[in-house]
Amino acid sequence: MVENRSRETLVKYDDPIEVSLADEPPAKGLPLALRKKTQLPPLENRPAEDILNTILPPREWIENGVHYVQYISHVPAERSDMTSLTVELDRKLTERQARENGICPVREDLYSQCFDELIRQVTIDCAERGVLLHRVRDEIKMTIAGYQTLYQSAVTFGIRKQIQALYGMEDLEKTKAELERKRIQLENKEIELRNRIDAIDKKNMEKRAIDNEKRAAEDEFLKYQEDHWSQMINTLQESPAK
Repeated sequence: MVENRSRETLVKYDDPIEVSLADEPPAKGLPLALRKKTQLPPLENRPAEDILNTILPPREWIENGVHYVQYISHVPAERSDMTSLTVELDRKLTERQARENGICPVREDLYSQCFDELIRQVTIDCAERGVLLHRVRDEIKMTIAGYQTLYQSAVTFGIRKQIQALYGMEDLEKTKAELERKRIQLENKEIELRNRIDAIDKKNMEKRAIDNEKRAAEDEFLKYQEDHWSQMINTLQESPAK
């Protein structure tokens, strides 16, 4: 990929090489030197230089109209280089204000560059270990990409559910209003039925009181007749004896 300008990195590269446009093949649009670097023999017969160029491809950029190519450095690392790498990593973390915790693209990018530099150093000493570390790096990147995709899917799903809930609120409000209207109707119906029950109870009590008065008057009349007829019978029974 051809960039507009070179980017600072923790990976150690050789000095950039200026490439003229005449060296670019028309088919692929890449510098001739890069095309030769990417055509490598099988792994068993590859020199460490070609393996390193395969793991960490050359960088390309255009600056002030000039096309540059920069290959990975093949100089073995010393102990002082590791100290310098650590200091440079800490400096860039502070300079670019990388977060110490949580998800941080800046911290991820810097540690990825640091890991690439470690792969470069290991590959120079042992190409097989470098290839294995390259596989580990790619697997880690694929795992992170999978988690990012899962996270984005979860966020999208959550937003979609939230939107559906917002649209569903209108239906819920309508349902609530309808239920409230029915509740008021039922309460009014209850009041009406209670008033009707009270009126029926009052009417029954009045009727019962009238019936009780009539029954009491009838009982009193029957008792009066009973006493009257008893006196007449007693009178008739006493008359022959005189």
